[in-house]
Amino acid sequence: MAEPLLLVPGLMCDARLFAPQLAALSAGRTVIVPDVSGADTIAALAAAVLADAPPSFALAGLSMGGIVAMEMARQAPERVRRLALLDTDPRADSEGVRAMRARQIAEVEAGGLDAVLRRDVEPVLLHRESAREDVLEVMRAMAGDLGPEVFVRQSRALASRDGQEETLRARRGPTLVLCGEDDRLCPVKRHTLMHELVAGSTLEIVPGAGHLPTLETPEAVNAALARWLAA
Repeated sequence: MAEPLLLVPGLMCDARLFAPQLAALSAGRTVIVPDVSGADTIAALAAAVLADAPPSFALAGLSMGGIVAMEMARQAPERVRRLALLDTDPRADSEGVRAMRARQIAEVEAGGLDAVLRRDVEPVLLHRESAREDVLEVMRAMAGDLGPEVFVRQSRALASRDGQEETLRARRGPTLVLCGEDDRLCPVKRHTLMHELVAGSTLEIVPGAGHLPTLETPEAVNAALARWLAA
């Protein structure tokens, strides 16, 4: 049996974010999608995932999931045999982004989750030339099931996080950095930075994808993950 694989989902996401990867990568391997909805700091979310994880594993995370994955690699580097960082950001939030999150939290606490998601999030999720309404429907379903309290906790976790540049400089082992070519939330330059920070890492830019290549271009992501798992 191959080493277990953990796939860590992003803000307001669950295992549906990785449905194509679960289908493609589960043969002969345990694949786990942990819950990252139960705490309001990245450190606590990472610690909770580690507490339930196998002794060692391959680890991939997308967006907020990548941020949790980097913190897991900081807390327990010896357990993370392989690391894949998808459409994510190693830096702490800027003051402007923290202010935006505070406004969103206040609006969501007043009952405006759907409005925040449709106004602030959905317009920048997909490749700007995409017509993948089916992907947006999956995102809406996940967010609706998770609910406003999870949005508030996860947004607070993101706003208070530390940067992970030093974690990446210290990283050893097979590391994949991947993003969609038109990711407007976590742009290509953030991934170039991560690639430069991690010695020996692989950088893959996926054509035709925005922030959600696991759903937008699953075949390309599956192939990249398969190469990383075989490295």
